[in-house]
Amino acid sequence: MARYTGPTNKLFRNYGVKDLSNRKLTTSMRQNASGQHGALRKKSSDYALQLKAKQTIRMTYLVSEKQFAKYYQIASRKTGVTGTIMLQTLESRLDNVIYKAGFAITRRQARQIVNHAHILVNGKKVDIPSYLLKAGDVVTVRENSKAFIKGVMEQIDLALNFAWLNVDRDNLSITFDRIPQREELDPEFKEQLVIEYYSK
Repeated sequence: MARYTGPTNKLFRNYGVKDLSNRKLTTSMRQNASGQHGALRKKSSDYALQLKAKQTIRMTYLVSEKQFAKYYQIASRKTGVTGTIMLQTLESRLDNVIYKAGFAITRRQARQIVNHAHILVNGKKVDIPSYLLKAGDVVTVRENSKAFIKGVMEQIDLALNFAWLNVDRDNLSITFDRIPQREELDPEFKEQLVIEYYSK
């Protein structure tokens, strides 16, 4: 299957995947595996823990298995901490930046917004959600799409600020100032287990 299209509450229950647009999800629902016997305690094997760590990150960014493996391979060939580089690459995706900046309610919607050519990067149309931004890139909304994006933004209760993104909500622009540091990303990600998973 190319990507997950099922209910997001199962992603939270099975993998702890949080949706910034649905803050009630983490407070009103237990994080037990979905299904009749999900609450039963089971001791997970090392492989199961590694697989869950991989699926948690993969499902959070809504990338396919093939894409995720590719990001790992790219990170493993670079100088530095492989797990951190992999997370930084995922954070640099255009659809993720649109979502984090509050221009979309969900990552799925952010992907659709990019696919439908509402977005410009440095003044040029980009319709590839996996497009990787570089430090200094400026993301804007096409003139004909501004009313639609503003309508989407009005539905978001709380806009979050991220240190590596400079968001101008009035002019609908995002400046990708820099690559985020590991301590700025989700502390619950266990990328070391992902490295162990792929190292076998």
